[in-house]
Amino acid sequence: MTSDTRTATDTANALIRASAVAISTGAGMSVESGLDTFRGEDGLWSKVDVNEMATPEAFQRDPTKVWAWYRYRRQKLSQVEPHEGHRVLAEWETRVPDLTVITQNIDGLHHRAGSQNVIELHGRLDVARCTYCDYNVQGLEDLGEEPSCPVCQKRLRPGVVWFGESLPDGAIETAFVAAQRCDVFLVIGTSGVVQPAASLIDVAKTYGATIIEINPNASEQSHLADIAIRAGCREALTEIDAAWRRSAS
Repeated sequence: MTSDTRTATDTANALIRASAVAISTGAGMSVESGLDTFRGEDGLWSKVDVNEMATPEAFQRDPTKVWAWYRYRRQKLSQVEPHEGHRVLAEWETRVPDLTVITQNIDGLHHRAGSQNVIELHGRLDVARCTYCDYNVQGLEDLGEEPSCPVCQKRLRPGVVWFGESLPDGAIETAFVAAQRCDVFLVIGTSGVVQPAASLIDVAKTYGATIIEINPNASEQSHLADIAIRAGCREALTEIDAAWRRSAS
């Protein structure tokens, strides 16, 4: 692991001093569990047309086609597990009085690793919800080619936020509050280009938080980082955790 400015020990010391921590995670966390990213040369959006697979209009035009793609992704998700970086973040909840994970990821791996205080801005792939009533079901069991609601018999759809849809009620507002009140803001494995999540780092910076970026490559937001660690999420988080434990002993 290499750091552009400081070391894992400096990061650990900042976390030890913090009474509130906010953590923004992106696809870099997911890819280390074996899932595809969205952007980039081999990302999901290089394989399919967004307008054909990830909009309400696409689902209205051809719900069977769209569901088939999400059914495939649900099946892939059922084969992966949270990595050690996910587990580290979950364990940190026991050490920091106020810790919030804000994720753009739809895989639910933070919850599966044990994190409790998670804001999922873009919904969950392991949720299917009714297009008509309030019914929803969580889990990765195969729901078939054309799943229907057991309550009203209308079609089910993935419980994710598509392009052109609003974020879950209160999600971004709660995320902004967490960014405003935190002493340390970690941005992990995200390109920093997707709004409104990308603006959280600006909010945290404005309110005086120490900004820590964990990413193998520089991002659009790297210039805002007080500490930049150029390593994978799992490697960096386990190194920081080890330094934290040494400092606390």
